[in-house]
Amino acid sequence: MSALLIFFIFLLPAFILLTRRRSSKRLPPGPLGIPIIGQSLGLLGAMKTNTAEKWLEERIRKYGPISKLSLFGKPTVFICGQAANKFVFTSDNSTISNQQTKSTRMILGDRCLLELSGEDHKRVRDALVSFLKPESLKMYVGKIDEEVKKHLELHWHGKEQVTVLPLMKTLTFDIIGSLLFGVERGARRDQFVSNFKEMTEGVWAVPVNLPFTRYNRSLRASRRIQNMVKDLMREKAMKLEQKIASPHDDLITCLLSIRDQDNVQVVTDKEIVDNVMLVMVAGHDTSSVLITFIMRLLLNDPAVFEAVLEEQEEVANSKSAGELLTWEDLAKMKYTWRVAMETLRTVPPIFGGFRKALRDIEYGGYLIPKGWQIFWATNMTHMDDSIFPEPSKFDPNRFENQASIPPYCFIPFGGGPRICPGYEFVRIETLVVIHYLITQFTWKLSCSDTSFIRDLMPVPTKGLPIQIVPKKLF
Repeated sequence: MSALLIFFIFLLPAFILLTRRRSSKRLPPGPLGIPIIGQSLGLLGAMKTNTAEKWLEERIRKYGPISKLSLFGKPTVFICGQAANKFVFTSDNSTISNQQTKSTRMILGDRCLLELSGEDHKRVRDALVSFLKPESLKMYVGKIDEEVKKHLELHWHGKEQVTVLPLMKTLTFDIIGSLLFGVERGARRDQFVSNFKEMTEGVWAVPVNLPFTRYNRSLRASRRIQNMVKDLMREKAMKLEQKIASPHDDLITCLLSIRDQDNVQVVTDKEIVDNVMLVMVAGHDTSSVLITFIMRLLLNDPAVFEAVLEEQEEVANSKSAGELLTWEDLAKMKYTWRVAMETLRTVPPIFGGFRKALRDIEYGGYLIPKGWQIFWATNMTHMDDSIFPEPSKFDPNRFENQASIPPYCFIPFGGGPRICPGYEFVRIETLVVIHYLITQFTWKLSCSDTSFIRDLMPVPTKGLPIQIVPKKLF
């Protein structure tokens, strides 16, 4: 038998296997950079100048769709595209787990939904969904309606100019305070707001815990909010015990009331605190940014403005004076919600997210080592012209038939089993607010600069100052 034949029969399979093993151990291209800091400052700087997508596109051109870097103190693999999104949102719990940056985890807590996996994730998610599912939220449309009317009366009527983003943040926090925490307007809610603003500034900060850093200030604000939530929980638990509270009163009371067959609280106190913190951040920022950018878009597109106005006036004309909006009214606002979804496509509030590799993973021919972060970015598919033709064009009709959009390509709220449980809450809040704004006011920009930056979330120049005129004056 010749040496060549022996090689092919006996050695070639082993050689192929060895080669495969070596290739599977190859790390993605790209430098890790300076320890702890890595590329964090570069990414944060690009976000603040609204060039983050270009920053990532440059990485893709240089290293391909899979590359390694270091973000927020941890070695990280960046992946992008439809397959990457599907991998992130559908991988089983033995492969990857939810894990945010160290700064996010330390500020929001390690038992929030972003950190949990497996049965713990399902248990806590099911508890949150029991309050946030459409069947439950139907009864709160009127309460949201009342909060919006109060807000407009206090902050819009009688004014000639307003700044949209800070006012939308005030409104969404008022709605959260009332609906999710059961805290009405007053000193306590004001204290929540003050600490909340300071806390969110450090969610994506470099985790250097020194007295002068933004991260340190955010940690201290987080602890203050946690203590406030614990005080609320004690009060609500006592009311439940005395049978003077209902699980439908607010989110905290709902979570406290969920018991298993042995009458044991399903969600622990620590999980309630951490997930209230998460819902506070997610519900506040997503809705306020979305509503602000819808208003910005309506300024720039008269045809879309008129179509939304026509739909909303039709709803308004079907109501008697002072009558609250209902779930059935929201169902008629189909075009308005398509405008909202197209806004989410072009300016997603959440830039991206992180997962943790629980074992060595071979992905796309590269190794993602156990313990490393996995980073994905929302806009990589939202602005892909092979998925959304002419992606820079604002076209709400893309969403007339949502089934035509490939799965895991439109992901402002995640996807699959990881889709945000607060999706329906954001929809209700957004539609109610837009209804009253567009039927009660006309507006135009007070600032010629229409650009925006990302300070974790998108922020329009100067917060979008506008001149407003109540329609009753015409």
